[in-house]
Amino acid sequence: MPSTARPLRKLGFLTIGLFDPADPARGHESTLEIIELGERLGFDSAWLRHRHLQYGISSPVAVLAAASQRTRRIELGTAVTPLGWENPLRLAEDLATVDVLSGGRLNPGVSVGPPMHFEHVKGALYPDTAESEEFGYERVRRLLDLVRGKPASDFGGAEGFEATRRPPHVEYTSDVVQPHSPGLGRRMWYGGGSLGSARWAGEHGMNFLTSSVVRAEQPDGPWDFAEIQLSLVREFRAHHPDGEAARVSQGLVVIPTDSASPEQRAKYAAYADGRLPRTASPQGPGRLLFAPDLVGGSEQIAERLRAHAAFREVDEVAFALPFTFEHEDYVQILTDMATRLGPALGWRPAG
Repeated sequence: MPSTARPLRKLGFLTIGLFDPADPARGHESTLEIIELGERLGFDSAWLRHRHLQYGISSPVAVLAAASQRTRRIELGTAVTPLGWENPLRLAEDLATVDVLSGGRLNPGVSVGPPMHFEHVKGALYPDTAESEEFGYERVRRLLDLVRGKPASDFGGAEGFEATRRPPHVEYTSDVVQPHSPGLGRRMWYGGGSLGSARWAGEHGMNFLTSSVVRAEQPDGPWDFAEIQLSLVREFRAHHPDGEAARVSQGLVVIPTDSASPEQRAKYAAYADGRLPRTASPQGPGRLLFAPDLVGGSEQIAERLRAHAAFREVDEVAFALPFTFEHEDYVQILTDMATRLGPALGWRPAG
């Protein structure tokens, strides 16, 4: 296992795409502009979070379809799409369509579990089947099979009919999802925070997204976020056919302040301070442990990352942008990431 940090090969960013409910178009346009900026700055990837019944992007696949027509190089991903809200067959069609439109740049990340606040939303989401829906790994397996080209139907072939005074018309039906994008199956990611999820993702040949939230599965502290995250990375690779070469992306909240104004620096510090208490111990019945936000100059952040046990095991990241900042804040943060923090970690801009 590596004892020192690997040079950073791929630099990405993640955004929730927050918007004002009184003007949702402006918020979505801001997200598209941020993705365009990311491509100009040389970022390797841009990722969207999935938010249902909130004031964040509810349909990342649709937004990424738009982004695919405004960019040419940057990879586009979801981190993550909760499959409890999705029909795997319909999602497979949407993902394949956007992958074709983007020229093979889509990186779909998914997760399992019942929809958030399921008791309140099940009547709208699954009015007749709520009690029988399966929200575990089987839902991911179905999606993987469909994306990878396994049959979705037991019928495939030609159906014809005679039109008056015209030659026969024939419609062809496929037994697999169309369009089929052959490379998409290798770009499917699983977002997990437990050893079981890491193991399942590895066994099924997925890539692995590990974020600023992990599950503290050991009952007693002290709890070390970096060591827990490291155990997930190693568990995933131990069960993946590609072993140490299996792709893992780390996604901490990172806020460089090199070119920030005094007002911005104060806002960023207050944001991180307000979230710090949740990092001291596991939260809620799920025993979720959060990583501290990294705020400061790029050299300072780079030093902290190089000392991070899990960061030393990966060579690609998707740093998360804070939820509630303004467009100009994201421009400053992304610019500092690409021009200062990334190079301090050994990364070189794409393109």
